[in-house]
Amino acid sequence: MTQSIVVQVGQCGNQIGCRFWDLALREHANINKKGLYDEALSSFFRNVDSRRSCRSSVSVGGRIHQLKARAVLVDMEEGVVNQILQGPLRDVFDNTQLLTDVSGSGNNWAVGYMTYGSAYREQIVDKLRKVAEDCDCLQCFFLIHSMGGGTGSGLGTRVLRLLEDEFPEVCRIVTSVYPSEEDDVVTSPYNSVLAMKELSEHADCVLPVENQSLVNIVNRIRRYSGKAWSGARMDSSIISGHGGLSAGEKPFDAMNNIVANLLLHMTSSARFQGSLNMDLNEIPMNLVPFPRLHYLVPSLTPLYSLADVSMPPRRLDQMFSDAFSKEQQLIEAEPKRCLYLACALLLRGDVAVSDLQRNIQRLRPTLPFVWWNREGWKAGLCSVPPVGHNHSLLALANNTCVKATFSRLKERFMKLYRKKAHLHHYLHVEGLEQSSFSEALSSLNSLIAEYQQLDMTKDKVMPNAPRLGIAT
Repeated sequence: MTQSIVVQVGQCGNQIGCRFWDLALREHANINKKGLYDEALSSFFRNVDSRRSCRSSVSVGGRIHQLKARAVLVDMEEGVVNQILQGPLRDVFDNTQLLTDVSGSGNNWAVGYMTYGSAYREQIVDKLRKVAEDCDCLQCFFLIHSMGGGTGSGLGTRVLRLLEDEFPEVCRIVTSVYPSEEDDVVTSPYNSVLAMKELSEHADCVLPVENQSLVNIVNRIRRYSGKAWSGARMDSSIISGHGGLSAGEKPFDAMNNIVANLLLHMTSSARFQGSLNMDLNEIPMNLVPFPRLHYLVPSLTPLYSLADVSMPPRRLDQMFSDAFSKEQQLIEAEPKRCLYLACALLLRGDVAVSDLQRNIQRLRPTLPFVWWNREGWKAGLCSVPPVGHNHSLLALANNTCVKATFSRLKERFMKLYRKKAHLHHYLHVEGLEQSSFSEALSSLNSLIAEYQQLDMTKDKVMPNAPRLGIAT
């Protein structure tokens, strides 16, 4: 059995990560009725000692285990991590997994990357090695961070680089939360573009999630359900149960919970059995034909039915269609109007492989695939559905529509950079030169140009050209 490690950096990364562990424990407790420490649990948890009941024990299926999450939590402000240590998940982590400071990164990528990245390098590496040593077969690192602040963007991408240096053979999947245009951090475009260069160079694949898209989804669910939050399921993507934190519900909790459910779904094949399970390292292997074009647009369905206990389950075929609609994307994009390089469908529940194949055949003519990879589908089927639902679907699309997100980010960056606004805050940080900004902008321009070049081939038909087939 393989194991994976979750690395949570910054306030956003730790809030999403905390909710993921909360949901994962509930899911395992619901499935594992006998409360045994099994292979499914071992994929993301280690059992310190199941023989004795103590304060640091966790109940799974009614049996007491001293479980510890395979995780490293990093934040240069101690507020969120302290809340975790005071909340219901306090016993899932110990001090060897935590790294905090008190001053924060001041919404400055350079402080996170240069200052804290250098000061805490050895401690971060030491904690990563200790967690890795407890794995029999380490398969993947999941890095969760935001792009707009200082710690998430700066120290988060520094940690990503450390992962590549220390564990070059282990897959690195990054979930990055991008700021909206109305973000209250004025320097977020700088932070995001500087972080983008690191993501393009050091990640195996990136799942971009936009705050604005999450806001729109939550607002649509509110209108669609017509009920207060009290009418929602406690294990849904809307109600967080405070996300495992001790404090009350926060404005961003509903948004963070959607991202946590995305991670819960993506890791299901690593945690449970299935007739067509997909290894996590198969995601970049099958969906990334070009090394830098590794940004995978996620969509998750059902979302609306999670909000209302009285809604009937979504029909299977409709669920497949929903996954490709604009409203279900976790970034602001319309993938059907752009070009697919490859696509993965990760299905959970009691669904026949024939139903999966039938829906792929039904959708195939409606989706524009690059001419040399029209068979570029990857399918995964985990037999264990989410708690309270018959089935769910996660689509990961390598689609040129992501360039719209990057272009909007570039526009916001240029509004600041043309005026050299707030630039002095970055240039005062030891180790950062102004050339870092031009290099990051050049990297982003190159990335956008590569997607645009592919988009220009959208209507090309070259039947005699060789095609890259991806197995389903």
